[in-house]
Amino acid sequence: MTIRFVESSKLPTPWGMFVMHGFADDGMDKEHLVLTMGDMSDPEAVLTRVHSECLTGDALFSMRCDCGPQLQAAMHKISIVGRGAIFYLRQEGRGIGLLNKIKAYHLQDCGADTVEANEQLGFGADMRDYSILKPMMDHLNIHSLKLMTNNPRKIKALEDMGITVTERIPHQTGRNPHNAKYLETKKGKLGHLFDDANNEI
Repeated sequence: MTIRFVESSKLPTPWGMFVMHGFADDGMDKEHLVLTMGDMSDPEAVLTRVHSECLTGDALFSMRCDCGPQLQAAMHKISIVGRGAIFYLRQEGRGIGLLNKIKAYHLQDCGADTVEANEQLGFGADMRDYSILKPMMDHLNIHSLKLMTNNPRKIKALEDMGITVTERIPHQTGRNPHNAKYLETKKGKLGHLFDDANNEI
């Protein structure tokens, strides 16, 4: 695996000024981003979101998933505390790519759930590779996280790499009638941790 840092720049957003760090994954011919706010050299655990790219949710306002609201909520939470990081990984569709994701959406239109659709296309339920995070975190001197996630597999992947997750911050937002089945599948088949009492799942 070859992850190399390219450059950093300021990124003004509605939630405040972030610094955007660009990394190239030469082996996979992909580009990844990290948005940071505040001092990363402080040894205190960093409020962090590991977010996989979702063009439909992040940029096109799709209501089929909760990705866009999760990204915006993470930026908002970091702006409140004034320090944090968002790792934006170019792993569209849980790692199957944009066009295969559209094929999976078509199968979901025909009645499959999100896991069944991936499997019918010959993929695993989740093809993402979190090992790419380690060299990016090392570059930014981030070794301890307070992780905004509902996904216990993400926590395990980080801990297996030697990254300390001191706290899991529940990150539930964006439930709507179009993604209710999707969220139930995440909980039932992928083990995501949702608070049933919280309507904003």
